[in-house]
Amino acid sequence: MSRFFIKLKVAMLALLLGSAYAAELPSELTWETNNDDPIFASPEAKRGGVFNLSLLSFPLTFRTVGPDSNTAFRSFILENQLGLYSLHPVTQNPIPALATHWAFGDDNKTMYFKLNPSARWSDGKPVTSADFLFALKMMRSEVIRAPWYNNYYSEEIVDVTVFDEHTISVTAGSEKSPRELLNTLGLAPEPEHFYELTDDWVRRYNWSQVPVTGAYVMDKVKRGRTISFKRLDDWWGNDLKYYQHRFNPDEIRLTVIRDLNISYRHFLKGDIDTFGLILPEWWHDKTDTPEYKKGLINRIWFYNDMPQGAQGLHLNTAHPRLSDVRVRKGMAHALNMQRMLDTILRGDYERMNTFGTGYDAFTDAGIKARAYDIKQARALFSEAGYDQQGPSGFLQNQAGDVLSLSVTYTTQEHTPRLAILREEARKAGLDLQLNLVDGASGFKVMLEKKHEAAWLGWAGGGLYPQYWEFFHSANANIPQTNNLFNIADDSLDKLIEQYRVTMNLDDKAAISRQIQQRIHELAIFIPGYQVPYTREAYWRYVRLPESKGSRYSPSLFWPMEGAPYSTGGLFWIDQELKKEVTAGKTRFEPVLEIDETWRHQEH
Repeated sequence: MSRFFIKLKVAMLALLLGSAYAAELPSELTWETNNDDPIFASPEAKRGGVFNLSLLSFPLTFRTVGPDSNTAFRSFILENQLGLYSLHPVTQNPIPALATHWAFGDDNKTMYFKLNPSARWSDGKPVTSADFLFALKMMRSEVIRAPWYNNYYSEEIVDVTVFDEHTISVTAGSEKSPRELLNTLGLAPEPEHFYELTDDWVRRYNWSQVPVTGAYVMDKVKRGRTISFKRLDDWWGNDLKYYQHRFNPDEIRLTVIRDLNISYRHFLKGDIDTFGLILPEWWHDKTDTPEYKKGLINRIWFYNDMPQGAQGLHLNTAHPRLSDVRVRKGMAHALNMQRMLDTILRGDYERMNTFGTGYDAFTDAGIKARAYDIKQARALFSEAGYDQQGPSGFLQNQAGDVLSLSVTYTTQEHTPRLAILREEARKAGLDLQLNLVDGASGFKVMLEKKHEAAWLGWAGGGLYPQYWEFFHSANANIPQTNNLFNIADDSLDKLIEQYRVTMNLDDKAAISRQIQQRIHELAIFIPGYQVPYTREAYWRYVRLPESKGSRYSPSLFWPMEGAPYSTGGLFWIDQELKKEVTAGKTRFEPVLEIDETWRHQEH
């Protein structure tokens, strides 16, 4: 397509979206870039080989937005899609990605970007301004059936302005500090040449392999069994400073194994290359095998210092029994989280007190999770009308409604943890019912708001806590949103709305603490635990850089980009060493590393 027609297409799309098509940039802009920070990948990394991983369940869709898209697999696609910039995992400074330069407008709302003319989609098409305009249009469209995205790209990102084929600006809905603008305006493009926003968009693109801007492209798919990604040899980003020596395997192969114990057996056989050992029983009890003793498999305990996503019980206030705050508070006092931590979790994990932690002044350190207290639990239950002992030993009210709580969860290994909570809850007259549902299907149940209590953890991330998607009433009582609490509270709404538009970071942090206080008062979330590290086992031929990882590395063996910090794709496969290791004739010195470089002083 000629340059003239590309420009004409951009201009027409801008008019269609109602965005301003500006002929000239503001003259006072100060353009910034960053090629001065240290590289964090290893020059010793080698390209090649196959990296084998397992999935607990096959995804329900390959889409990254819309129904059923919010699953673990989604990250393999989403984090293989570059944004305008990323954040350096050591300095925290922005680094070039799809944009080579950026500038801040004097309105405290707008950032300007110069796109890299070399940027290409995986199908070879150039990445242009039109793709960012289309991203805004797509995320606002009702056909994608994604209310959170519709709202965010209408209220938080309010405009994309095109100046030419490779120059755009992105505008936030309210004034923000430069740091928060970086947290908000990292827009990723959508391939305008690929999508059509038709009424059947969700069904039409459910299994589409959409062009991406990252180093990998989805390749072979065996529905229900395997998904593989192949490395693009001619990837446009190969020579970018912060992307050199990264994304090294030629292929990433994901195999669906629905049982962790079976998956671990495959790992010990060498069919899987790395295995997460966060679970205490795996780290302490299942690593005394010949593969470890011969030094064929290494172990590493790597502390990070990054925001922790919320892990615990999400109570669905739409359920009649859970609509009473006294019942919710009583349940919080009836769950003996500390015994779970001390016994089945070996003291390895830490109690979480709020909905997510690790955001410094944005986290209210004064809030403490409600402690196990049978007397207090029973007093609250009695106030709510559950003051009679039923035939099974559980409390009930005068109408005969038994005090029970069904807990939906998706990981078999969590059953012993929840069994301890069930045993202790019985002493407070609470019947805890455990409802294990397969991974993707279980999360679908939660998003459809068909749970009473959802036991799950959210990934940590972002520079500041996010509340709107989890707690604002706009996301209550409708499916496919993250407000699993179905909470609709006026005071919480007002705080969240104020939080979204507050520019001063000290004021914003103060509002964040008020939001956390209100969440605590409502007792809609019962905090579980946090894990300030990653623990992993890996075959000796999988190599890591000297630093192993960074302060913000949630995993050392994540093959894609990482978000918001660029932490992934640092490892590589040493194929010569793999031949020696898999031959089984050489005995190596066993390796167990404990890296506390980034261990927080409070941990």
